[in-house]
Amino acid sequence: MKKVTILDIAKELNITFSTVARALNDHPAISAATKQSVRETAERLGYRPNKVASSLRSGKTKIIGILVPRLDVSFFSSVVHGVEGVMNENGYTILLYQSQESLKQENKGIETFLRSRVDGIIASISLETEVAGSYAEIRDRNIPLAFFDRVPPELNVPSVTIDDYRGGFMATEHLIASGYRRIVHINQYRNINIFNERLRGYLDALERYGIPVDERLIIRGDFSLEFGRQCVRDLLAEGIDFDAVFTLEDFTAMGVVQELKASGKRIPEEVGVVGFANEAFTSLVSPTISTVDQRTVEMGEEIARLFLKLLKKGDYYKHKPEKLVLEPKLLIRESSSRRHFPPSSGR
Repeated sequence: MKKVTILDIAKELNITFSTVARALNDHPAISAATKQSVRETAERLGYRPNKVASSLRSGKTKIIGILVPRLDVSFFSSVVHGVEGVMNENGYTILLYQSQESLKQENKGIETFLRSRVDGIIASISLETEVAGSYAEIRDRNIPLAFFDRVPPELNVPSVTIDDYRGGFMATEHLIASGYRRIVHINQYRNINIFNERLRGYLDALERYGIPVDERLIIRGDFSLEFGRQCVRDLLAEGIDFDAVFTLEDFTAMGVVQELKASGKRIPEEVGVVGFANEAFTSLVSPTISTVDQRTVEMGEEIARLFLKLLKKGDYYKHKPEKLVLEPKLLIRESSSRRHFPPSSGR
């Protein structure tokens, strides 16, 4: 079958080649009626644009690189879903790369994007990323860059996050309101800003309601299902009194629930559990797990819209970077639905 070209559309409509080309590129000098006629004819004839040739002419590939820590966590896959939907609506495709929480893999992903001549990069940093070296180079080369969720604080570029401090405070306050007082917080040992903010929310909630901080109840490590289980085993073996656990994410919370059940602890009667992220499994297991919803799809949509808005303005880094902070939502489920005790402020 003969490939349909712009010249075929021009002959069909009895207009010039350049008029068709400009109409297909949405040139402002072409009338809306002509643009519609050209597009309808192109669709009827089965015209498919040559994206390679177009990118060579314009210097743009219409491809955006998306770099995420991992896709086996529904948080990141849901954000990508939100980004992709908005990008596709605006004529962009995405090139996706996983760092697998590795700085080395993250740098390989960035190199892949640069070789592919992406028009920009949207990223969430790996757990091993302590300095923003490669990302600073992207900015210095004037390649548009934006972040979601995990943001290197030293780079002043556009970002979309949730209020992690507020999420940590809400989760802890809910446990206090439910009558729990010896609340464990499981966090990361690395210096990642979002996890530090969740810890700060936990500490401020305890202070707000006059509950002393017990350092033995703050546990740091690598988040995982097995780490959650190990934390509970260690607490029980050491005889440390606790009646609730707030974890930095949901896989660790699931491990906590599993080990509590294995040890004969009743949830939520004896121990309450709250996670963070609203992974899909949290509403399917027994007991269902209370968690903090990070509004993942909306986060993806918002970072994509913000990114595209700045791309259309031109001179990406000339404009003051927007930093959008979404409000988290506490989802109360069976793992912490104990009788409600209105908290009394200790002040």
